[in-house]
Amino acid sequence: MMLFIHKLHQLMTLINRCLVFVGAVALTASAVILSYSVISRAVFKAANDWQDEASLFCLLAATFLCTAYVQEIRGHIGISAVASMLPKKINRVRAVVIDIASCLFCAFFAWKSWDLTSEAWVDGQITNSTWGPPLWIPYSIMSIGMTLLAVQIFLQVFLPTAELERGH
Repeated sequence: MMLFIHKLHQLMTLINRCLVFVGAVALTASAVILSYSVISRAVFKAANDWQDEASLFCLLAATFLCTAYVQEIRGHIGISAVASMLPKKINRVRAVVIDIASCLFCAFFAWKSWDLTSEAWVDGQITNSTWGPPLWIPYSIMSIGMTLLAVQIFLQVFLPTAELERGH
């Protein structure tokens, strides 16, 4: 079982590294789209009806696709006041309980996101704008991101950071 967990961790590390690159490209694309929008309105007096949604989709991708990587490096903002006051053993238990609760929440969020994705796909739902891109696109980005985040937290429950650093 632990061999499977370690192999899954290695796969997640690879996926996370790739998605951080995708997130960086999406963030850059969002900046380019918004800059183009501002310049085209100021210089050419041209209104664009697609740039806000395209930029939002890019920002959504940058945010959700990178969450598992941020969790892998434990880069989320946390409040350490309680952790610093607790004894080490109790703090470890607290951390595991929080990871399990977080994993369950993220798994539920992922499940509901996959429901939204499926519904949007089957019903052919689109946004209300004149551009009207399909809603399964942002919903699938949320679904993938939250699924990967749930898997990452699950792995961290079974492979605490200290074990990962030692390579056990």
